[in-house]
Amino acid sequence: MQITDVRIRKVEKEGKMRAVVSITIDEEFVVHDIKVIEGEKGLFIAMPSRRATDGEYRDIAHPINSQTRENIQKTILDKYQEEINVEA
Repeated sequence: MQITDVRIRKVEKEGKMRAVVSITIDEEFVVHDIKVIEGEKGLFIAMPSRRATDGEYRDIAHPINSQTRENIQKTILDKYQEEINVEA
């Protein structure tokens, strides 16, 4: 699996969310609404989710294993840092 495109929309409002991201996988499949969030230990991603009837949020799409999650997160955060550095 290759991430072939990353599109970042920065969020300018207050709060911990820094950006909303769409990724394309193998130039064939797109995942929208991945969030870049500023946590206590730094930036991380949150996969797209929806509120269930019990009030809990559940991921709509997510990686099956930690290696894939780390790959997606590294790719997104590297691209996010590139865009931040261009603006600085």
